[in-house]
Amino acid sequence: MILRITFICAVKGLGLIPGVVGRFDSSNGLRVPHIGWNALQTTKDTEILDDVGGRHVYFVHSYRVMPSDANNEWISSICNYGDSFISSITRGNVHAVQFHPEKSGDVGISILKKFLDPSSSSKTKKSAIGKASRLAKRVIACLDVRANDKGDLVVTKGDQYDVREQSNEKEVRNLGKPVDLAGQYYKDGADEVYACLQNKHAFALFGITVVVFMLNYLCLHMYAKKILRYTSENVFVPLTVGGGIRDFTDGNGRYYSSLEVASEYFRSGADKISIGSDAVYAAEEYLRTGVKTGKTSLEQISRVYGNQAVVVSIDPRRVYVRSPDDVEFKTIKVSSPGPSGEEYAWYQCTVNGGREVRPIGAFELAKAVEELGAGEILLNCIDCDGQGDGFDIDLIKLVSNAVMIPVIASSGAGAVEHFSEVFEKTNASAALAAGIFHRKEVPILSVKQHLLQNGIEVRACDGH
Repeated sequence: MILRITFICAVKGLGLIPGVVGRFDSSNGLRVPHIGWNALQTTKDTEILDDVGGRHVYFVHSYRVMPSDANNEWISSICNYGDSFISSITRGNVHAVQFHPEKSGDVGISILKKFLDPSSSSKTKKSAIGKASRLAKRVIACLDVRANDKGDLVVTKGDQYDVREQSNEKEVRNLGKPVDLAGQYYKDGADEVYACLQNKHAFALFGITVVVFMLNYLCLHMYAKKILRYTSENVFVPLTVGGGIRDFTDGNGRYYSSLEVASEYFRSGADKISIGSDAVYAAEEYLRTGVKTGKTSLEQISRVYGNQAVVVSIDPRRVYVRSPDDVEFKTIKVSSPGPSGEEYAWYQCTVNGGREVRPIGAFELAKAVEELGAGEILLNCIDCDGQGDGFDIDLIKLVSNAVMIPVIASSGAGAVEHFSEVFEKTNASAALAAGIFHRKEVPILSVKQHLLQNGIEVRACDGH
């Protein structure tokens, strides 16, 4: 049998395997949860793991068991994150893993096939990308999905959230079908796929919501389930969905909690969900009262599914000021002066797709949502979106230094050099791009080869 090891809290278990479960120690700067592709080192010969030593596999967890003399005979592989911890055990016909083989690309599929057929001689494809040695920086492909004027769901992208063509027809820019692009990005080597609904009126057009990996608020539609099932069967990297995850009441007066909505996403194939505006409102209230009510969508979903399953999307705008004393929020000394020579700036958060500003800074919001249960932050700089001039290094440095959870850099990538810059100058754990991948201006493989050449570890692109 094969098992997934899930460690939740330090309580007495069955005692079948010697060892103590503990949480990763973040006091020395380690980011917890441990999210991403990390190197696997095998410690004994097993048919299941015979060709995956020195490869990256996908982890997402906050607790681990350390190797010891008492459990040494059980250990089949270890992984290093701060310290070496047990990543798999083998004894007799029992195999258990801490990582997620079903989300570990070709490497994980090889493990599962060998469990089903130990005599299988299939080997995972080796890559020129290099041998795994530590936690890799992630390259994430984002699908911005809208319903166009004909009611079709398309992947789109535009400058400063203007997604319509500049022709006379002014049609919504169509860069491809969501499911097809998701599958292609997996083949191209994306470490994760992130999908976000960009227009809420899609609900009215369909009566339901069908967005790549998302189900509607009102019911489980058979077509949507088929899309999700197909995607999960063909995309073996983590899938994150976002857009509209909040409490709501339908036309018949039926109330749906955000937890119910998120639950449908998870049951339909999502690995993580992303919360935007709702998390901003929750953080504002928390900072105002100092009370965690446990009733916000962020708190509820995190409590039920774990903080590693919840991403908070932060969408700030840069606001220049002459002095840090001009505002009550955290400011930075900017690398480039403002339009009137200002040397400082703060980042004002927005909601509703960047259309409405809120009285809270990105620094304050990030720290608040971390306390409320977020396991990861997606950081989008509205000023840089679609510009192709690079990520906002000042913003990403500010937020990634403020929290102890992983931060995903987003908005502004236009060249491979922008990815190495953000990883070299900030503590970002991942970098996300959309338009340059959709338009095939910058291939994912080129990004990874460039990062490797600059001494930045990345996961091998399966098949390359």
